[in-house]
Amino acid sequence: MFFLSEDEEMPAEDEDYSAFARPPMQGLIVGAGCSGSVNHVLLGHLTLALALRFDALVDFDGLLGGHRTAGDDTSNEAVLARARALASDLPGRLAEVSYDTGGGSRWLRHVGDAEFLEAWLRHPDFHLIK
Repeated sequence: MFFLSEDEEMPAEDEDYSAFARPPMQGLIVGAGCSGSVNHVLLGHLTLALALRFDALVDFDGLLGGHRTAGDDTSNEAVLARARALASDLPGRLAEVSYDTGGGSRWLRHVGDAEFLEAWLRHPDFHLIK
């Protein structure tokens, strides 16, 4: 089951979209009721179709490749370095957008264009963020 709903908090006033010629005006949430690589690919293609149709940005809701796993260096710097390395050679535009995590701290998530998402869908490490 896939779903589409409006994101009423998009864009937040304190988020910097200056890396893009046109910042987002409103947001849509595209999601799936199940996980797994096949569903990630299907959801990615659905999102790509919507991004192309609406000439929209894609908010990945986290850092691609920025997950923390046991045994890895989980410092913010190491997580950020892994995330940057993963997507550095792909075409299109991918930007880090900071957001408020609560309590006065901030973190980053990736926002990209349709060209980037299309390339990311073909990448061997393709995944979406849960």
